[in-house]
Amino acid sequence: MTTAPYITPIESSRTDAASGWQVGGDWTLAHYARLREQVLRLQGSATGGQLDLSALQALDTAGASLLADLVGPERLSQLVENASDLPGERRALLLAVAKAILRTETCEHPQPVAAWREVLGHIGEAVTEFWDQAMALLGFIGLTLSSMFAILLRPRRWRMTSLFAHLEQSGLNAVPIVALLTFLVGAVVAFLGATILAGFGATIYTVDLVAFSFLREFGVLLTAILMAGRTASAFTAQIGSMKANEEIDAIRTLGLSPLELLVLPRVFALLIALPALTFIAMLSGILGGGVVCAVALDIPPAMFLSLLQENIQLQHFLVGMCKAPIFAFLIAVIGCLEGFKVSGSAQSVGEHTTSSVVQSIFVVIVLDAVAALFLMEMGW
Repeated sequence: MTTAPYITPIESSRTDAASGWQVGGDWTLAHYARLREQVLRLQGSATGGQLDLSALQALDTAGASLLADLVGPERLSQLVENASDLPGERRALLLAVAKAILRTETCEHPQPVAAWREVLGHIGEAVTEFWDQAMALLGFIGLTLSSMFAILLRPRRWRMTSLFAHLEQSGLNAVPIVALLTFLVGAVVAFLGATILAGFGATIYTVDLVAFSFLREFGVLLTAILMAGRTASAFTAQIGSMKANEEIDAIRTLGLSPLELLVLPRVFALLIALPALTFIAMLSGILGGGVVCAVALDIPPAMFLSLLQENIQLQHFLVGMCKAPIFAFLIAVIGCLEGFKVSGSAQSVGEHTTSSVVQSIFVVIVLDAVAALFLMEMGW
């Protein structure tokens, strides 16, 4: 049976003002609303006074917090410590609540940070993250190269089945999309070039524009971007799923090297596939430009081929083909590295798959731009 809680003043013999307060009844959560109203009404006048808890029957943390609000947490701690007739469990409860309230009140609130400091902080975090990723990539490239050189002279350690499987997946299956995309881009470049050059009466140079752009830049660049989106993401998802399923730990337990078993076949496959796809992309792009020249510019195929042979040097083809192995190696390494970074959840697999595509495309475009500037300055 519950008893209604109450707060009554303790009259002083020297003054009409109350020298303290007597609380009684059940100070529990069930009576919290009624007690809260009384405490709010008496809160200012009760601070610093005496507190008689002899008539208190039931008490929980809600009632203890109201008592702390009534006389203040510091005063409540002093009164409880001096109340020798108070039961031990009740004294412990009141002291714990009072100390918790004091600890909360003394907590320092964080000062607002200026907007420019937040901006600089985000920039610093981005730079640090970029530096860490660059160092991790360089370290993984070193491990991959050392493993490649270690097994080149040991044919028994070559994973030929895995190599041909990845070669089919990343090379042969990508031929249709690479050929179609570069054919369409070649046609678009021919249309745009003819539109601009027609104003100068130099429509015939559309042939040189298409051949020059695809042999040096577009053929290898478009192929590398497609491989970054198609193959790097596949490498990351495959290795990441194995990491999430603890298959890589099982490989290590069997005494095998995950780098040799999972990374090297993918790297070798892309080193073979991307140059071959680059060659196909060059042919498809030039073919798309030739179709446009034949249909819209009245340049027959024989004349188109003759202009290619006369005006386009072999070095432009070699420049484009020399970029392909470099791009292939970096795309494969980035895709595999992001796969090993997966923490074990499906969300992590998705995040690192996206990261591998973004990093691969970024690295490919940056290196292509640097190579173009360098080769232009060298006169190649």
